Amino acid sequence: MTTAHRSPALAALDVLVGEWEVRPTPPPEWGVADPDSLSGRVTVEWALGGAYLMIHSHAPDPIPDSTCVIAPDGEEYLQHYFDSRGVTRLHRMTLTGGVWTLVRTEADFSPLDFSQRFVGRISADASTIEGRWERSDDGGRTWELDFAITYRRRP
Repeated sequence: MTTAHRSPALAALDVLVGEWEVRPTPPPEWGVADPDSLSGRVTVEWALGGAYLMIHSHAPDPIPDSTCVIAPDGEEYLQHYFDSRGVTRLHRMTLTGGVWTLVRTEADFSPLDFSQRFVGRISADASTIEGRWERSDDGGRTWELDFAITYRRRP
């Protein structure tokens, strides 16, 4: 498949493609004295002729490096997540109206000790994504902030 033959659902992900600087806002329990030291980078690119979207992230400890593969799943997407700790997870994903959402509420390749959700709002010029990772200890009925994260597109 070439990018010219991608479905509209896959083409909608073009807004994520590029190089990003990421900065999380660490919670106190991370014990990070200098939050600016957590700056990392993320590369988002098409793979296998545009059939999949790949996300590669690199960040200093305590944040693991990761690779994600995003594939269409009907009207939504699945994000397959792998990180340097050996963690493998599967997130349901949507990208609608400038809001990027990832949700994990079911056990998959890793035990589900808590549910996870990411909500990122993409700026009108697609240069910034203001996001937040949230956790739920009651199966996704209520959510609390785990940490905030900002993506800024690199020139």
